[in-house]
Amino acid sequence: MHTQSVESPPSPPAERGTARWAGVLALCSALLLALVAVRWYPLMTLDGDIAETTHRWAVDEAGVTHAFRILTDWVWDPWTMRILTAAVAIWLVWRRAARWTALWLAATCALATLVQQTLKTVVDRPRPVWPDPVDSAHYAAFPSGHAMTATVVCGLMLWLLHHYGAARVLWRTAAVVAVISVAGVGLTRVWLGVHWATDVVGGWLLGALVVALAVRVHARWRS
Repeated sequence: MHTQSVESPPSPPAERGTARWAGVLALCSALLLALVAVRWYPLMTLDGDIAETTHRWAVDEAGVTHAFRILTDWVWDPWTMRILTAAVAIWLVWRRAARWTALWLAATCALATLVQQTLKTVVDRPRPVWPDPVDSAHYAAFPSGHAMTATVVCGLMLWLLHHYGAARVLWRTAAVVAVISVAGVGLTRVWLGVHWATDVVGGWLLGALVVALAVRVHARWRS
């Protein structure tokens, strides 16, 4: 008598796609982290050239620099992003049926902050130093906390809008705001001379990786 083996059901296409993206992002993040950690000369040279050029622009364009400081210190500041996350988590708790999603959201953002600070300590990359600085920042440089936090929060907000069936106009508007915020915060950090370009790229990659892994965990958790 032939007995058919019982296998677990195949993963849905969306879940497999998320897993592939997570793998690609993890590989890219690890490669960049390794190159920054060993201070790979071609990459350090490129960072230096970009930093010198953008700092010269920042000194010459005082009005733009002032506007960028407002954006990076208030609009796209990590604490602004965390307050947004807390507000959304409270709304999810208010929905009652989404309380565990609120916990998932808060835990993901907390984990992203922990990863970010741990990497800063381990890599311990110095920030750019200028004789005529236009801004200042604390802690080590890699990865950019502003870039990583903005990527995580904006990515999670977009996914939640999609998950709860937001109207197409609302989702597209949010997507435009998210792209401008994530790209803009990276630009401001380099322009203000407080980060190297690869710090920002590292923050983007790691933030996207956290979002991809979080979405996969959410899907597994629900199932």
